[in-house]
Amino acid sequence: MKVQPLEFEKPIVELEKQLDELKKHSKLSSVDLEREMRAMETKIEETKREIYGNLSAWQKVQIARHTARPFSLDYLRLAFSDFVELRGDRLFGDDAAMPCGFAIIGEYRCVVVAHQKGRDTKENVRRNFGSAHPEGYRKALRVMRLAEKFQLPVISLIDTPGAYPGVGAEERHISESIAVNLSEMMLLRTPIVASIIGEGGSGGALGIGVADRVLMLENAYYSVISPEGCAAILWKHRSHAPEAAEALKLTAADLKDLELIDEVIPEPLGGAHHGHELAAQNLRDALLSHLDHLTKESIDTLLQKRYEKFRRMGKVFEA
Repeated sequence: MKVQPLEFEKPIVELEKQLDELKKHSKLSSVDLEREMRAMETKIEETKREIYGNLSAWQKVQIARHTARPFSLDYLRLAFSDFVELRGDRLFGDDAAMPCGFAIIGEYRCVVVAHQKGRDTKENVRRNFGSAHPEGYRKALRVMRLAEKFQLPVISLIDTPGAYPGVGAEERHISESIAVNLSEMMLLRTPIVASIIGEGGSGGALGIGVADRVLMLENAYYSVISPEGCAAILWKHRSHAPEAAEALKLTAADLKDLELIDEVIPEPLGGAHHGHELAAQNLRDALLSHLDHLTKESIDTLLQKRYEKFRRMGKVFEA
């Protein structure tokens, strides 16, 4: 897939075009331009390090939303094996925005619950742009209860702009389905590891995000509201989304400092879409490391630490 550059990446694209021109000229005219090409390659690497090493919160949001970024099913193919999808919530229907099932990662058999977006219009319509309906969250809970029954760890891959806010979702009680998941995941008697791999939008993300360990890819974001939504409320215009992104403290580095997540997983230079295999390997290594620790704990200890983890979040200041 051809990776479309973002606005702030255009200086890199221009330099890469110049390098291609040098290579073509050298080949067609039989002129030795090796020295010039090496200098251009060095300049490209320096420009990449400068741009990607100083990304703003809004630029990271743009990377998290990139359509070429690996999605949950890509990670299931690259980092897991033997994925068997389970469908339906046994109440209303299936939700393609929330694939769930059994899989193997390393030496662990596990259950995976995930959000899934589409790369084109047809698939996005089928996957509802990664915004799950109530039946998606109920299906996830059904599968997580199977994990508890068979003593399998749960791995959650979060990538959603938010739960679907449409009329049908409200009629089928989207808020209730998320609230039940929050409650039940807190008490689920099996290890849970969640990872935000792209967008972590509000309750839609939290509905499968209550976990013993919460991980986050370097260029993902996790927020109570989208930058555009925040800008529309505070500044009355979506054009203020960059300022909102900074104010929301939604990047992985910010959330690690605030102790709301447990680990930041590094991505390839420029984002996971520039190296699916490396991003998947980094995610796999992080998941296995935390599973190694969690599976050694007794279930009662695990539940107590999970409770304490979420009770520690947030600070109250009284005058």
